[in-house]
Amino acid sequence: MSTGALHLITGKIAAGKSTLSAKLAAETGGLVLAEDYWLPTLYPAQITSLDDYRRDSGRLRTAIAPLIVDLLRRDLTIILDFPANTVASRTWMRGLADAAGITATLHFLDLPDDICRARLHARNAAGTHAYQASDAEFDQFTAHFAQPEGSEGFRIVRYAAD
Repeated sequence: MSTGALHLITGKIAAGKSTLSAKLAAETGGLVLAEDYWLPTLYPAQITSLDDYRRDSGRLRTAIAPLIVDLLRRDLTIILDFPANTVASRTWMRGLADAAGITATLHFLDLPDDICRARLHARNAAGTHAYQASDAEFDQFTAHFAQPEGSEGFRIVRYAAD
């Protein structure tokens, strides 16, 4: 049985997922694997629609899954900074944990839309993020967001706006 740990993060756009990933890495000594780094590196200027994202994210997930499972089986801590915002995405992530023989921890950034949208505007203005999302894209991605349920098989840690 592995003693590795898998930390997953869910929350709307600009909820603070990457910030929490870095904090968890500092606290645990874990390795952050961030989709927002990998996708523009592997597919520069090629992701211009939700369909492009789904295609290329799927390719990345297929390629990286065996590595993640191997690292977990080697008792490493992995912070997976990939969006865990849909049940399907979380099912893939739970499959990684299951293959490694562990229970993953899902960190849920439960913030209201107005806070996330304000953070998105600030992030866009600063130009510090790999992706700039419009209000329309925020609404499109938020429409697909599914709050995690205890029945999904994770330890859930919830972070509220307070």
